[in-house]
Parts: sequence; C-alpha cells; structure tokens
Amino acid sequence: MREVVVIGVGMHPFGKYLEKGLKELGREAVWRAVEDAGVSLPDIQVAYVSNALAGLITGQEGVRGEVVLRDAGFSGIPIINVENACASASTAFRGAWLEVASGMADVALALGVEKLYTEDTRQSIKALAADSDLELGRLGFQFTSYYAMELKKYMQRSGATREHFAQVVVKNSLNGSLNPHAQHRRPLSLAEVLGSRVIADPLTLYMCSSMADGAAAAILCAKEVAHKFTSGPLVEVATCCLRSGMFRRPGEETESSTTITVKQAYDMAGVGPEDIDVVEVHDAMAPAELMIYEELGLCGPNEGPMLIEEGATTLKGRIPVNPSGGLAAKGHPVGATGLAQLSEIVWHLRGQAGARQVEGARVGMVHNVGGFVEWDNAANTITILKR
Repeated sequence: MREVVVIGVGMHPFGKYLEKGLKELGREAVWRAVEDAGVSLPDIQVAYVSNALAGLITGQEGVRGEVVLRDAGFSGIPIINVENACASASTAFRGAWLEVASGMADVALALGVEKLYTEDTRQSIKALAADSDLELGRLGFQFTSYYAMELKKYMQRSGATREHFAQVVVKNSLNGSLNPHAQHRRPLSLAEVLGSRVIADPLTLYMCSSMADGAAAAILCAKEVAHKFTSGPLVEVATCCLRSGMFRRPGEETESSTTITVKQAYDMAGVGPEDIDVVEVHDAMAPAELMIYEELGLCGPNEGPMLIEEGATTLKGRIPVNPSGGLAAKGHPVGATGLAQLSEIVWHLRGQAGARQVEGARVGMVHNVGGFVEWDNAANTITILKR
C-alpha cells in the first residue's frame, strides 16, 4: 500500500442553520478543503460522502453525495455514499484513504454533511433513535438512557463522582470557547454544569451533546505526488481501523470494542498510547470521556477520575483530549462529526489550531463510534495521524 497524506481540510461551523440545506453546508466545507489543499476540482478523482439521517429528516435518499457534490461543481467522478451512524464520516475517510493507498486514485475527497435542525425537533429525535436496533427503540431505548446506565456502573467501580463528570464539561467548554467552528462557545463553571437540569441521572443538560447542522471535509493524496499541490506540512495517515460491535452474552465480561479496535490501530501504526500527543474522542455524553481514557489505554483501569483531577487531559496537560471542545461544546451533526474530529487533529499536527494549539503535537488519534446494536456500539473507528 502507498503512503497517504492529508493535504487539505475544511469545515462549515457547527450550529443551527434553519435557512441552509445539505448543499450549502457541504459546499462550504468542500471548497475550504480544496483551497487548503491547493488542488482544483479536476485533480480529485473519487469522493466518499457521509450522511446518516437525511433520508428520515429531509427525504433525500440514495444520491445524497451526488446531489451535494454536483452543487459544489463536481461531475463525472465516482461518488460513494456512506451511511454508518455517528461513525459515518470516519468510515468515508477510510474509504478515501484506501482508494489512494491501493493506487486506484492519487487524490480523493471525504465529505461529511448533516442537517438535524428542522421546524419539528421531534422528527430529528425520532431519526436519531433509528441509529439503534428498532426493537430496543420500541422498548423506550434512548442513547441518553444507555449512557446514564453505563456511567452509573462506572461510578460504582471507579469511584467517579458527579463532580468528576462536571470537570470534563468544564475542560471541554473552555476548549470549545476557543474554537471558531464550535456550536457552543461559552466556558461553563462546575456549578453551572451540576446545576443544569437532570436529563437522565447522573447526566445533566450541559453534560449532553446537542444536535447540530454542519459539514467537514478532507482531501487525501498519495505522498509521492503531494508536492504537486502543496509545499506545506504533510500529515500522514498511519492507519484508519473500522470494526463492528462485538456480540456478548448477558453478563459476559470482555474487552470493549473500542479497546479491541485501538489495539489493532496501535499495531498497524507502530505506536502505543504513550506516543499519542493529542486525541479527539467521541463523547456523545461528555462524562463518557473518562471511560474512553481507559479504553484507549491512556490510563489504567478505573484511573479516569485521576486523569481529570490532575489536569492531564487539558490543553497544557500531558495528553490533551478533545481540544475542539468535544461533542457537547462543538455540537454533533452525526454524519459530519468524524471528519470534524480529523480536521481538528490535522490543524494541531500542522500547528494551525490557534489559541487551543497543543504545542509540539506530532501524533494524533481520533476515536469515533456510532450506532447501537446488542448493547455495543454498532461501528468503531480509530484513526491515527502522524506529522
């Protein structure tokens, strides 16, 4: 396989844009990535476009990628539509990476775009619930309730408290206040987080990610031809691993799907958790970040609370996590989230993250999961990037 680098990234800021559709959101992200990469549209030979929920929310089915990219000026190239719940964008990135790594294309585009806000919020909530086994949904399953149950179990085994959970939000809201692409840009205090209304105990409102509209894009290129387009710093794709969830018998204690996937990623990239300088994790409910620390090997079992107490995962800590602000601050337009996480890591490895820059970052990781089947994430992705 050939070495592949990311030569351009771009985003449409996440937020509530009732006046904009998928075309407008996607076009801005694509053209920002094109400008960043120094390519022209004819240079791009294949595109993977991720979107999770437009069929249920806007009614646009089947040809979402073709519709969005035609509006952005593309014509004739292969366009592959990707739908994989909250991991859709990372899955699209993986497809583009493999196209270039295999030699099928020299330059590829990955775009993630999602529009969740409509005049009827109930429609969006119903669509989001469809990213789980519908039989569970008929029993009243909601992602928030699942996280609440898992976090209560985590509190019992690790000694984590609501204050620990709130500290994660305080950290990430500060990071988000420095991120021009984030939906929520106000730093929150511990008292504000703990005092916000309870959604599903122990989760309060400010601990939960909000839905959003937005888009993010990346342009990937064979390293051997990258000099044709850019003289800027090159960010190498060390690996992008994708696994589906694991079947487990009731009560069976096994490694999490995230841990299994990250072990594969570390092996393929030739690194370990001690080599990672900056991480973006999929914290649909911000306190889950503590559990993810452990699953990624950033600390030992039940040491997540200690990591947040020590400030180890702040921008100035030894292993900064979610410098973008995470999903609670940045917002969560499902089909775009993974590429926004990847864009964030690219900016840090290039030294272009502004006030939230993690100094000296050379190796970055993205954890992006999606959906829910048989009490596990339906899709698990880990991407490792190197400078």
